[in-house]
Amino acid sequence: MHQSTGTVGEPADKILRVRLRVLGGCGAWPEAGQACSGYLVEHDGFRLLVDLGYATVPRLLEHITADQVDAVFISHGHPDHCADLNPLLRARALRDDPPAPLPVYALPGALDAVLALDRPGMLDAAYVLHEITVGSRLDIGPFRAQTRLLPHWVPNAGVRLAAGDQVLAYTGDTGPSPDVVELARDADLLLAEATYVDEVPEDSRRYLSSARQVGRQAADAGVRHLLLTHLWPGTDPAAARAAAGDRYDGEVGVATAGLVRDLP
Repeated sequence: MHQSTGTVGEPADKILRVRLRVLGGCGAWPEAGQACSGYLVEHDGFRLLVDLGYATVPRLLEHITADQVDAVFISHGHPDHCADLNPLLRARALRDDPPAPLPVYALPGALDAVLALDRPGMLDAAYVLHEITVGSRLDIGPFRAQTRLLPHWVPNAGVRLAAGDQVLAYTGDTGPSPDVVELARDADLLLAEATYVDEVPEDSRRYLSSARQVGRQAADAGVRHLLLTHLWPGTDPAAARAAAGDRYDGEVGVATAGLVRDLP
């Protein structure tokens, strides 16, 4: 896997590998100049947004227009993962020539709050909501998607996206679980929540993970590369990478806005 600078306005049909563009990777709230969880995943002309937390839409619009998004997958209903779905839908709906409704995939009820931010019916024509059943398989454009319910304060769907022989696994937010290992088994890239470096506060241990725990799970899953995300604001990225590398021998990176990775 290599890092690519990408090109603003590059046609998506030129991207024949699976490309991950990080729009933001902050946990809880966006640090200055950053954004919360949001990822643009591209392959063979298709643009899929995975999560849309605070401040991700301005980052997105630096690269593509709102009507060039083909689908959205939201892992769970916390606002640092879905709040910017509202401005994305506004950017598509409040124009003279609105595009076709945007397919949005999420767990039942996960988006009730964000979809209720505007007056009733205002954005209805801008999206089609597909409520997913965890554990089922679905096709999203060229991606074969599998989901697993992972432990968090609210229902959270980790997702495994496969295109050809390339596999990207994403945890959303989760406490330690054998299901994380199964979700990520032999993946080319695991994009994993690592809110804390080492010790997770006692009241959060069932629902959030540390970089050290994620490193162990990446090693157990045999993933080729690990990208840590959702770091608590103020966390030292070097410390997180070092903790994850305690058990995991592969490449470890940290998701920051602007990072672009092509899967091998």
